[in-house]
Amino acid sequence: MTTPPTSGLLEAALYADDLDAAERFYGDTLGLPVVLKMEGRHVFFRTGQTILLIFDPNAAETPGDSPLAAPPHGAHGPGHACLASDDLPAWEKHLTDYGIPVEHRITWPNGARSIYFRDPAGNSLEIAEPKLWDATP
Repeated sequence: MTTPPTSGLLEAALYADDLDAAERFYGDTLGLPVVLKMEGRHVFFRTGQTILLIFDPNAAETPGDSPLAAPPHGAHGPGHACLASDDLPAWEKHLTDYGIPVEHRITWPNGARSIYFRDPAGNSLEIAEPKLWDATP
């Protein structure tokens, strides 16, 4: 057996029917820089060392016409992604200022806190303190 990949997650994908709304939300509202965009197919954002891929689910189900196109994939319905921040109160205020309701708050067994909200496509997003996955006391 080969050694498992442990250098971190390079990318994760969510799906949104309206890529323009997704670009405004992730780019303007959350402040993530756009790394790559293909009109009608996808928009990719940098978040730390990871790339958050947002695909139109219908376009991703068909093979792309580029030699760099991934095989068909996709999902319908809400997905989930979690971003990390040490300043949840500032993020909660920022979301409120943009009219985005925080739908849930959790304090985890190790004391880490997180907040949940939705993107325009209905995906469940979480912002959690970075210690979320540290060992539980």
